[in-house]
Formats: sequence, structure tokens, C-alpha cells
Amino acid sequence: MRVHDRSVAAVLALDAAAAAEVFAAHPRIAPTLRLLVEVGLGYLQLGQPSPTLSGGEAQRIKLVAELAKRAPGGAAGAGGTLYVLDEPTIGLHMADVDRLTRVLHRLADRGDTVVVVEHNLDVIAEADHVIDLGPDAGEAGGRVVAEGPPPQVAAVRRGSRTAPVLARFLRERAA
Repeated sequence: MRVHDRSVAAVLALDAAAAAEVFAAHPRIAPTLRLLVEVGLGYLQLGQPSPTLSGGEAQRIKLVAELAKRAPGGAAGAGGTLYVLDEPTIGLHMADVDRLTRVLHRLADRGDTVVVVEHNLDVIAEADHVIDLGPDAGEAGGRVVAEGPPPQVAAVRRGSRTAPVLARFLRERAA
């Protein structure tokens, strides 16, 4: 069996970005392949075994699966879903972090709720609302030490280890 003059093995060896180009005219699979690229997974091979995926990659694949179900014309309708992601940017190139952030904004813009546990300042700075837990990790943490939009959290002067780092990041980003 051949697909676009490629064997099945050759198709499975394609990364998602290349496959998105090859299958751009196939309405059943093209949107999902484009979503893989949008969430920063364009480098994954189609035939990559799932046990070799990192936790962040696996989360983003689940996100793609959900978005593909809920795409325009999808069965689930629009809005109202809660997404909880645990450090989805681990291991991502900065350009892919930006792509993932745009996808997360799309979810929020359509009425979904997106909760992201994250240490990446680019993602924190893009949040509508930040909840900073601390003051430390483990037994010395778990209390809300700051909350609000990123600039409000950045202005906290006591108890938050995130605030001064976020303040510096926001200043440098504005410059």
C-alpha cells in the first residue's frame, strides 16, 4: 500500500510538520496535523512510540486530540471545557512556547477555562490571572502568596519568590 507515492513506513517516518504539508488537501487529517505543529510538536514522527514521549509532549498530544474533536463542525460544540496542563512548555523551543501560548489563548477566547501550572515566565506573563503558591516548595509551601494579573503579582513585595523575577521579566519585555 502506498500513500502519495510513499510506503506506510515512509509516512510513519514523516514528522508532523512534513506530514501537514503532504496531507494538506486531506480534510480528515490535515487539521489535526496542523494542530500538532501549532502546539509545538511539528518535530514528532508520526510513528513515534508513545512511551518515548515526554510528559509535556503527551499532554500536548491530548490537547490536540481534544481540539481536533472540538474543531468547527466537531461533535463537542464550543466553549465550556476545563483544561488543566502541568508544565506543558518543558523542553520546548521559544518559538514553540509562543505557538502553544497562542493555542491556549484560542481556548480561552472561545470560552474554555485553561489552568496551567507553569514556571516559564513567557507563559506566566500571558496569563489572565496568576496564582502564586509558596513561599517555598513542599511542606514550606502551598499557600497563596500572590494572585491577580501578572503586573499585580509582579508588584507584590513580600512572601513571593515569583514576584521580583516576574517584575524584572515584564520590565525587560516592555523595553
